[in-house]
Amino acid sequence: MIKVLMHGCNGKVGQTISRIISQHEGIQLVAGVDPYLGIPNPFPVFSHINECNIAVDVIIDFSTAPAVIPMIQYAVSKKIPTVVCTTGLSAEDIAYVQDASTTIPVFFSANMSLGVNLIIALAKRAAEVLSDSSFDIEIIEKHHNQKIDAPSGTALAIAEAINETLDNTYNFRYDRSTVREKRPKKEIGIHAVRGGTIVGEHEILFAGNDEFISLTHQATSKEVFAVGAIKAAKFLASKTPGLYNMEHLLDA
Repeated sequence: MIKVLMHGCNGKVGQTISRIISQHEGIQLVAGVDPYLGIPNPFPVFSHINECNIAVDVIIDFSTAPAVIPMIQYAVSKKIPTVVCTTGLSAEDIAYVQDASTTIPVFFSANMSLGVNLIIALAKRAAEVLSDSSFDIEIIEKHHNQKIDAPSGTALAIAEAINETLDNTYNFRYDRSTVREKRPKKEIGIHAVRGGTIVGEHEILFAGNDEFISLTHQATSKEVFAVGAIKAAKFLASKTPGLYNMEHLLDA
C-alpha cells in the first residue's frame, strides 16, 4: 500500500483527491498539510509540513507557490518522492525543484490532466508540419476568477513546447495594447481570460491564409487533475531519483 501525504489537502483539488483516492487500489491518503484547518478530514492534518510526523511513501503537492520550497526541503530531508502540481512558480523555484530531483524522485508537470498533455503533443506535431507555412500561432487560456497567476502554467508549457519544436526561434507576446504594429511572424501570442467558475480551457490556434486549425481542451471538473496526480504518485513511488513528467507517465 502506497501511503500518501497531501500537501494542500484543504484546497479544492486537495479535497477532490481526498474524495476519489479511495477509488484507486494500492494507494491510501494517510496525512495532510494545510495552513487552513477548518475542514474535517479522515486523516491527521498539520498546519506546516515540518510538523508532520507520519511516515509516508510519496507527497502530492497542490498548494501555493510560497509553500513549495519548504515542502521540497522536507521531502529531501526525509527522502520522499514528490509530485509537484503547484503552478505559478518562479524560475528560481523551478530550478530548486529540478535540483532536488538529483536526491529524490520528483514528478513535475505544469498540468496534471492526461488530455492536456496529449494536446501539447498534438500542438508540437502541428507546429512541425506547419513550420514552413504562413500560420500564426495564438494560445488562449480561460480560468475561474479566483486564479492568481496569469498566463497559466499550462499555457506557458504549451508555448514552450511549440517553441522548442521550432528551434526556439519564436518570441512570446502577452499584451498587444502597448505596441501598435503589425503582428510579427515569429511570435506566439498568449492570452489569459479570467471569469466565473471556469475550471480550465486552453486553445491553440494556428491561423493561416484562408484556413485555421484549432486544438482545444476543456476541463469540466477538477477531478481530471486529481486523477492525474494520483496516477503520478503511484508511478513515482518506486522510482529512483530523477525528474519525471507526464511524457514518462504516458509512455509507462
